[in-house]
Amino acid sequence: MLNILMKTLGLVLLTFGVSLIAPMGIAITISDGYTDVYAVLLGIALITCVPILLITSKSGRQPQIRDGFLIVTLTWIGLSAIGALPFMLVGNLDLASAIFETASGYTTTGSTAITDLDLIPQSLLFYRQEIQWIGGIGVIVLAVALIPILGIGGMQVLNAETTGPVKGDKLQPRLEHTLRAIWRIYLGMTVACALGYWLAGMSLFDAISHSFTTVSTGGYSTYDDSLAYFNSWVIELVASVFMILGSLSFMVHGRALAQGSARPYFNSVETRAFLGIILVASVFVALILHGNTENSWITSARLAFFEVISVISTTGFAISDFSVWPLMLPPLLIFIGFIGGCTGSTAGGVKVLRLVIMARQTGIEIGRLIHPHLIRSLKIDNDVISGDIVRSVWAFFGVYVFVFVAMMIALMGFGLDQVTAFGAIATTINNVGPGLGEVAIHFGTMGAGVKLICALACIIGRLEVFTVFVLCTPAYWNEQLR
Repeated sequence: MLNILMKTLGLVLLTFGVSLIAPMGIAITISDGYTDVYAVLLGIALITCVPILLITSKSGRQPQIRDGFLIVTLTWIGLSAIGALPFMLVGNLDLASAIFETASGYTTTGSTAITDLDLIPQSLLFYRQEIQWIGGIGVIVLAVALIPILGIGGMQVLNAETTGPVKGDKLQPRLEHTLRAIWRIYLGMTVACALGYWLAGMSLFDAISHSFTTVSTGGYSTYDDSLAYFNSWVIELVASVFMILGSLSFMVHGRALAQGSARPYFNSVETRAFLGIILVASVFVALILHGNTENSWITSARLAFFEVISVISTTGFAISDFSVWPLMLPPLLIFIGFIGGCTGSTAGGVKVLRLVIMARQTGIEIGRLIHPHLIRSLKIDNDVISGDIVRSVWAFFGVYVFVFVAMMIALMGFGLDQVTAFGAIATTINNVGPGLGEVAIHFGTMGAGVKLICALACIIGRLEVFTVFVLCTPAYWNEQLR
């Protein structure tokens, strides 16, 4: 156990140290006065993590699959705590705000406690963007290497080489190969996105910064007005394309590249459902906007399509404050955020595949009410989904709802109204970004307790709820302590 804890600490410090290199380079280049802060933090991180990693790699048993739950949970919590130091020392944030900002960043949530980004040093702005990019690739690795073991309708449902629980106690060579391929796709998409932004008119700094938070579906921007600052439909188009790409399964991306064909996208039920939801929801929102505002058809469509894509991908970029849109649109967009992106992507939410499984199973159960002796298998992409997976998906949804309600009630205990409490938990546990009520724009006015609860919600949502709950079972600790 001690070996695992020390190894996790080493990984956290190493990740934190690496994340400081680029901001320190920017601080040196523009002489913003914070070079020493980054240098000291980087030195402490590297000096501490190197001996820890060397010692843990040569002593004790090697980490096994069941250790992954503990390592991943502690890593996200550790990064949220240690990664808060630059926000405190450079950005002058209080402890709770800094932890919330970091948790929101690494989990690619995008909610912020900073009320005036124009006063933040450029080096810290880049650090803020960068941690979302690091968190994004961490999310994909989590989805491919660990979540399948939980059997909650994740990667094991897809027709991929790494489907199902990973056999053995160590990472298999084929999994390592898959993760390397995913890393190359992620990096390639980031470079392409940055190039697209730059050609669309962004400065090089803004293009790179926003590419980090677009491909990772994080949503942090270097401006208070988010992408509305640029007022450019071309930039919005680039963002929309890469928000969608970041929300599609990276395993499907890999198969499409390997085959040199777009056919894997069309063959994927989850991808078709995801794109279909975007189309239907965008048209509906555009119709309501045009009918209840003075916006033209073009403006209504532009706002609707961008905000729907931003919310369902759980990115959270904004070109308009949808919390003040007419009629049912604000809660509708929040509920669209519950859907989230595809399994094995950087997006948050419940995930489209789980909703497809639940919808199809519901249809089968309704059919059995009419025809009691009906025998019908649930299939996804021509593969029969086992009853164990279906039951696990419903169990996941039940636990998800329970956690959501419990955390919402906890926020109301701090004095928040129902709308604000609902919006705060909805946006953090789904890793979306914008909320409703007092947190529609930012969390800057929230108290320390609210920020810490919402930071925990970010982590629980990002780790697919069950990952954290595994650690709460006596059976897990009995096995760990043997």
